[in-house]
Amino acid sequence: MDSRVRNYQGDHNITIGSDSPSDAEGPYYTQSYSSANEKYDSFRQRRRDVNRHNGQYKHYNEDLGLGVDYDNSYVKAARKRTALEDQSRKRDLKIAAALTVWACYIRLWKIWQPASVVFDEVHFGGFASKYIRTRFFMDVHPPLAKMLIALAAKLAGFDGGFDFKDIGKDYLEPGVPYVPIRLFCGFCGLLVVPVAYMTIRGSGHSIAAALLAAFFVCYENGLIANNRLILLDPPLLFFTSATVLMWVNFHNQKNRPFQFWWWTWLAMTGVGLGLTVSCKWVGLFTIATIGCSTIKGLLDIWANVRIPIHEFLRHFMARAVCLIILPLAIYMLMFEIHFISLPNTGEGDGFMSPEFQQTLSGHAMVDSPVDIAYGSKVYIRHIETHGGYLHSHPHNYPTGSKQQQLTLYPHKDDNNWWTITKQYGSNPTEIEWVQNGDIVRIEHTSTNKRLHSHDVRPPMTDVEYHNEVSCYGTNELDFQGDANDFWRVQILDHDKRDPEAQHRLRTLNSKFQLVHVNTNCALFSHGVKLPEWGYGQQEVTCIKDGKKPKTMWYIESSENENLPEDTELVNYRKPGFFSKFAELNQVMWNTNKGLTDSHPYDSRPQHWPWLRRGINFWGGGELHRHIYLLGNPLVYWTSSLAIALYLVSKVLCLFLEKRGINIEMGGLRKFYDESAGFFFIGWLLHYTPFFLMGRQLFLHHYMPALYFAILALAVTFDLATIRMPNRRRIMVASGAIMVIIFAYRRFIPITYGEPWTQSKCENAKWLKTWDFDCNQ
Repeated sequence: MDSRVRNYQGDHNITIGSDSPSDAEGPYYTQSYSSANEKYDSFRQRRRDVNRHNGQYKHYNEDLGLGVDYDNSYVKAARKRTALEDQSRKRDLKIAAALTVWACYIRLWKIWQPASVVFDEVHFGGFASKYIRTRFFMDVHPPLAKMLIALAAKLAGFDGGFDFKDIGKDYLEPGVPYVPIRLFCGFCGLLVVPVAYMTIRGSGHSIAAALLAAFFVCYENGLIANNRLILLDPPLLFFTSATVLMWVNFHNQKNRPFQFWWWTWLAMTGVGLGLTVSCKWVGLFTIATIGCSTIKGLLDIWANVRIPIHEFLRHFMARAVCLIILPLAIYMLMFEIHFISLPNTGEGDGFMSPEFQQTLSGHAMVDSPVDIAYGSKVYIRHIETHGGYLHSHPHNYPTGSKQQQLTLYPHKDDNNWWTITKQYGSNPTEIEWVQNGDIVRIEHTSTNKRLHSHDVRPPMTDVEYHNEVSCYGTNELDFQGDANDFWRVQILDHDKRDPEAQHRLRTLNSKFQLVHVNTNCALFSHGVKLPEWGYGQQEVTCIKDGKKPKTMWYIESSENENLPEDTELVNYRKPGFFSKFAELNQVMWNTNKGLTDSHPYDSRPQHWPWLRRGINFWGGGELHRHIYLLGNPLVYWTSSLAIALYLVSKVLCLFLEKRGINIEMGGLRKFYDESAGFFFIGWLLHYTPFFLMGRQLFLHHYMPALYFAILALAVTFDLATIRMPNRRRIMVASGAIMVIIFAYRRFIPITYGEPWTQSKCENAKWLKTWDFDCNQ
């Protein structure tokens, strides 16, 4: 070999086992196992082709002085590679199209059954109805998937009149176009099948491995049952899988930085991240997955001393813009569309602050006098909880003092009006402001009874430091009450733009406590609901040494006929988009954390990879006909095994390296470790965070992680069969797919809601923990 060639190869760190050189290596051609798979049938031929350089690393613009023959052979080799790549690309597109057609048959078969509400169609169909009727609601998930479902419903002719209230409620009689809505979700779910194929092929693996991944996704019973219903998971899974494919395509362009397709795939990855996280916050795990890969890529660029700092900064800024700013902009845009789509008051108002509610049509509050004088009628609102207004009604407690109930009520009502009076005597004829530190009585306007407390335990919070609060008195206007009606006004906070609100009570601007004079406890409320006798309203007590937020109140509106006509008026300040965006996300977070109630079919993360149990989705009135979300057990178990094998092999290799033993597997290790490692990280980040959640969880929360596990399984298959000829590889993959189809067919009845016999149902219980009802 010419010395110049040897020096050239020695001066350039050429990496074996990746489809394209790193950013630092420049546009050199590197033969890899993925491209060798396309040319040769045997493992030896592939390895020989990868390890045989033969001058193929020549720089495009560099003359090594080897003569015209060398240049001609290089050009021919380049043309041959281009032709092979084009041929391979066309073949992959044809296979992906065929997979899409077949997935349509598997996923959409009898999608019209059952013709009634199934599982969480109660929620997400109901949200579509609210979008169409433009009524505001609150949900723990971001809005994109819900808006897409609502759009599909609107295009299908749905008028929003059906409420999706109960599981099993009939669709046919009211004429709900549920089939087109389910078709939209079904198409989102089935597109994951060709995307899985293209992802494995884009990662440089064999057709056999890609087909294995695609068919394992296609015949996964849990994905089928879940993705053909009106749920958020189908759009979520599609955007997750598409984002991973975009990132793989970007990774394949790393030797052409800042060119058109490099920018295109990077930007498309950012768009995918934004769309994914706008469906569910599970998309944050996808962002973390891409983020880990991004950090690794940037560290590789930084470690290459031949790349100048300014070039590294270009790489860093490009990724920051496309993978951070762009997804955030899309996420915020979805909420802006959400706010525009729901301009009217609705069932979700009570979750939001009064300022937020002011932006909703039909919920506007009239201006009120800012000054509070004795004799003013007021609405008193709690600060900390969403319980709402201090409220009473002519119904007594069944226990304790058995006096008139005092509660918090979330809606405006005549029984929310109270009149502030002086401690002794009648109200003054002249205007007298209510000052900080004043002792007052607070009279319920509609029943003429006064706010009252005493050393009696409340009906729900029966502890020593809580006192009952009631309304006490008679209907006689001259009833004087007693000393337990006295409350001291203590202003603790105020609007800094209104200095007067610190010294005297002012509407909206003064935040105060009502301290019971005799017992020195403060008026308090928390999230405890009264039972049926209290109409489910929120409990109010008087607490000693209570925390300030839950003992603080403010006056929302007031009336006083004695105030002059030119008195100053006040109202809530309407928040802008960013304030509404921040508040709604905070409410979503807090509500999500509060979903701690148990469910008959909930499960914990440690049970998901082994498919310990499923979820009962729907039970028909007909004998032995129901839908039970249960994954294909062979898909679950083999993909979990692949994850375990990767983890064990990784630990083993690290251990051997410590002993000075390097296992390169003929150049294979780096190639397979990159793709398998990426999919393992994706599985890990989409699975392990659920262990930190105390909220209610179900098997369907594992589905994004399952997708990554299936991709890791395909890579494991490719590595295990690397020594096989391509035909034998296809045969082995076909055998595995046939076994998966066998398992899929065993569970068709509970996947699609088909009838089956009790004996077949019992025989399908491979595990004792599978609790689908064979008597149904």
